[in-house]
Amino acid sequence: MLRGIDPIIGPELIHALRAMGHGDEITIVDANFPAVAMAKRLIRMDGHDAVRVADAVLSLMPLDRFAPDETAIRMEVVGDPDAVPPVCALFQDVIDRRDPGYKLQKLERFAFYERAKQSFAIIATGERRLYGNVILKMGVIDP
Repeated sequence: MLRGIDPIIGPELIHALRAMGHGDEITIVDANFPAVAMAKRLIRMDGHDAVRVADAVLSLMPLDRFAPDETAIRMEVVGDPDAVPPVCALFQDVIDRRDPGYKLQKLERFAFYERAKQSFAIIATGERRLYGNVILKMGVIDP
């Protein structure tokens, strides 16, 4: 255990976050997402929901203020692009609390898959709610 670090964050996630640089992206996905097939680096957090994992990640990681429209991205609902699933509203709540000023953007399902494939890492969670997927872009910490 380390002080000041959320206890759900294991060594693999600490390593990934510490290795990421400005503009790198990390994708947090639900239990239905094809994470094993898509991940360059896969971090398993099956015992936790995606919103809890996003909160833990954002407790350490700053969001990218230089690309505000690409800083936090969710998967668009198939057949209903204007819908905002409840889990996505909870992602927005986490963003508002941890790094205010960013609006969760949406991306069509297959475009989301392609973007996720390029992520520095994918975190596979035990999230059961549909559309519990979010891409977060690493920002900078000023001196």
